[in-house]
Amino acid sequence: MEEDEGAGASRWALVLGASSGTGAAIAEAVARRPGLDVFGVHRGRYPDSGARMEQSVRGAGRRAVLWQADASTPEAAEAGVEALRREAGPRSVKLFVHSIAGASVGHFLAAGEDRLHARRIRRTFDTMAHSFIYWAQALVAADMLAPEARLLGLQNPLDVTHLHNTGLISASKAALEMYVQHLAMELGPLGHRVNLLKFATVMTPALRHVYSPEALARLEAAHTRMHPAGRMCTVEEVARFVSVLVGDDAAWFNGATIDFTGGMTLRLMDLVLNP
Repeated sequence: MEEDEGAGASRWALVLGASSGTGAAIAEAVARRPGLDVFGVHRGRYPDSGARMEQSVRGAGRRAVLWQADASTPEAAEAGVEALRREAGPRSVKLFVHSIAGASVGHFLAAGEDRLHARRIRRTFDTMAHSFIYWAQALVAADMLAPEARLLGLQNPLDVTHLHNTGLISASKAALEMYVQHLAMELGPLGHRVNLLKFATVMTPALRHVYSPEALARLEAAHTRMHPAGRMCTVEEVARFVSVLVGDDAAWFNGATIDFTGGMTLRLMDLVLNP
């Protein structure tokens, strides 16, 4: 699929959740390979790591723009895409990565603060699932997708490793998987690809904010036992693989949930029988 005359001269990565963790690592990786400019959307919670990401992208010789907003709303998607269009021009987005989180944990039938009431359900689905559609719609409406663009959502193994208080996260990620598959069918004839990358827990600033050092140590020990490699995956490993997915060699992936868990789920039954 050849690029039209009016297409943007540069190629950009639009990364939601770009200021820290997996999103920041992906932004830095794709700036190096294949060499994308980065438009990163963030909530402003991690200004120091956001500045480091920006410096790393520019150190790779690429442009970096950080745009602060709550990316979970359709209004933010429309405003963000318009800001990117002013910066980059039409048909300039080679990669869109949905790397934002804002989920509630709890139980559907519990009482008190543990109950997953309607507001928490709506907020989780907007952040973890619906916003993928909001941004895809805004990108298409503004004619921002470059030829053979890649749209990527992020998944976790909670669809097969149900934890007692993560039902809402699992449900929202299931919705995200269906969105990816249907968008893959709608955008496929135009040459674009839409996929979902599944990987296990990685150490991020958000994780360190939620868990105590003792709980983090237990989490790391559990993942060490679960992974055949005997260690957790890193954000850098995830980010490097995203660089691969942007390349021509991965162009036939479409509507796929790509397992990048390192075989974590293969040992679950063994751990139950041999604790």
